[in-house]
Amino acid sequence: MARTRFHDIHAGTQLLIVAELIILTAIYVIGLEADRSYYPDAIPKYWEGQLLLHFALFVLPIQISVLSLGLYNRKMRETFRGIIRRMFVSVALGYFISTAIYGITPAEVLPGNVREWSCLAAFIALVSLRYFAQSLRYQHLGRQRVLILGAGERASIIERRMRRRSDRVSFDLVGFVKMRGDSNKGIESDPIIELNTSLEAYVFEHKVDEIVVAADERRSNLPVDSLFHCKLHGVEVTDILDFIERETGQIAVNLIYPSWVIYSNGFQSTNYLRNAFDWTFNTTLALIVLALTWPFMLLTALCIKLEDGFRSPILYKQERIGLNGKPFNIIKFRSMTTDAEKHGAQMAVKGDARVTRVGAIIRKYRIDELPQLYNVFRGEMGFVGPRPERPYFVRELVLSIPYYNQRHNVKPGLTGWAQLKYPYGSTEEDSLEKLKFDLYYIKHRSFLLDLLILLRTLEIVIFGKGI
Repeated sequence: MARTRFHDIHAGTQLLIVAELIILTAIYVIGLEADRSYYPDAIPKYWEGQLLLHFALFVLPIQISVLSLGLYNRKMRETFRGIIRRMFVSVALGYFISTAIYGITPAEVLPGNVREWSCLAAFIALVSLRYFAQSLRYQHLGRQRVLILGAGERASIIERRMRRRSDRVSFDLVGFVKMRGDSNKGIESDPIIELNTSLEAYVFEHKVDEIVVAADERRSNLPVDSLFHCKLHGVEVTDILDFIERETGQIAVNLIYPSWVIYSNGFQSTNYLRNAFDWTFNTTLALIVLALTWPFMLLTALCIKLEDGFRSPILYKQERIGLNGKPFNIIKFRSMTTDAEKHGAQMAVKGDARVTRVGAIIRKYRIDELPQLYNVFRGEMGFVGPRPERPYFVRELVLSIPYYNQRHNVKPGLTGWAQLKYPYGSTEEDSLEKLKFDLYYIKHRSFLLDLLILLRTLEIVIFGKGI
């Protein structure tokens, strides 16, 4: 049976979201009844006609904050103490968000300390649920037994890319079946299976749920009749490209062949509704961000001046490649010394000696990106998309990395899928890995995916996961 998920939110996480929604609803109802007991005369005034609004202002900010801080990430490598810390920040953030919304809506704040006590109860209940869910290994819900058809160079990508336990939380790898034509550069540590019987007999005997076709040589080599028989009996048959895309959130550029692109879902070049509202959505969001962050921007400008002198520039412009390969000037707070590129163009690296003390802080929390709101207003960038690169590096990367130019088919963004999924890197290999995530984003591009990326970017900002 095919698995349904919203990008990297799999079945176990979906159940956890529903369970937390039920718990928050129960706390809301209990808080309502407590409020009714202690403030019987105030109930009609505060609750009549506003039950749904108060419910939304309690539940939604907390769950959105939980999502934003990575607590629905199935591959999150965090101790339980770290989960408690993140949950505390999530509930506190949800409380402040609801307080801010109360200030701009006609709804009256609940009497007494109902919201405060409800948030405390929510924190305790959500942490308890996480402990219980982790004890039951909720990440393995819907886990399927997977057999890889192939044990050569193509199949070895699965072993190398999904080596860690956290990479395999949604499936149990039965093994790799050696096929005629497979190269010797294959599997190193996982079991290699030599079939002594038919493929379908092995699949049924070992209760395999999914077969991934990853043979190096497919032409006149695949057991088509056996695959057809397995498919008819409910076994999922998946191409290696689709399997890697589903499990890693990236597209394996080195395995792409034209027919896969042509026949696969996604890569929609035209979405008239999205295009019509793209600038309006991004501009509105930019205005909101500007209204919330202008004090930090002023403070940043002052700190740059204090560190480097009042004659030093606050901002810097740099040419980048945008939509359809059109160059534009990106604007950022200056985070490096004024002579950072006296020896020519260089990619920034982690721990770069050219970064100033103020620059290290604003880069860590992505504050240096805030002036790019100007690029958003001009329509040169959106909030979500591949990060724009400099022309000098684009010319090099286009020659060495296949399909690199395809990332210019969409407008560049302040944040993106690659920024969430891949740590900072400055090598050609890093650029290739980022491209795999960028192509995934381009293929699945949608408003909901953009919203998911924006919410998860908050985790990067709050926990300082910039470079």
